[in-house]
Amino acid sequence: MKGLRIGYARCSTENQDLAAQRSALAELGVAPERIYTDRGLTGRNRARPGLDQALAAVRGGDMLVVTKLDRLARSVPDAREIADCLVAQGVGLMVGSTVYDPADPMGKMFFNILATFAEFESDLIRMRTREGMAVARAKGRLRGKKPKLSDRQARELRRMYDSGEYSVSDLAHLFSVSRPTIYRTLRRQADPS
Repeated sequence: MKGLRIGYARCSTENQDLAAQRSALAELGVAPERIYTDRGLTGRNRARPGLDQALAAVRGGDMLVVTKLDRLARSVPDAREIADCLVAQGVGLMVGSTVYDPADPMGKMFFNILATFAEFESDLIRMRTREGMAVARAKGRLRGKKPKLSDRQARELRRMYDSGEYSVSDLAHLFSVSRPTIYRTLRRQADPS
């Protein structure tokens, strides 16, 4: 009996669509009900429920199929670990239309090069994001999350807290916010910088 093809698709943000990956996996011979997905998780995050399900679904003789290696892993060690685990189980790995063959030195080298490029691309994205945030911060455009309480509410909260008549729990209930929000607001009021 020929083994099954199990597909895995991933996108990094909730707003991205998995339709293109699903379609490509279907063209590679993966049945729609055998496609496992993760949405909103990066390839550097190894704790991915969809990937765990896909890895649990494969058996000896099966083939794990991904459209591109960076959908599976974004670091060389992680890609190697997943590939080695699959090989130990007798499961094949198909990246696009190419089947990874660990016994072939050229195939092994090609896989490692792809994994290196996936990690490099991830590092570039992270670096550009940090640079963009630094520029936005320098221009005063990146200030963080807006406080839950207005300045007037924060001053009143401080006044009520300082009176000693209200506990943090009382204030949280009165202002309809959490206790951590009360503590953050009190810290900001004590140190307005």
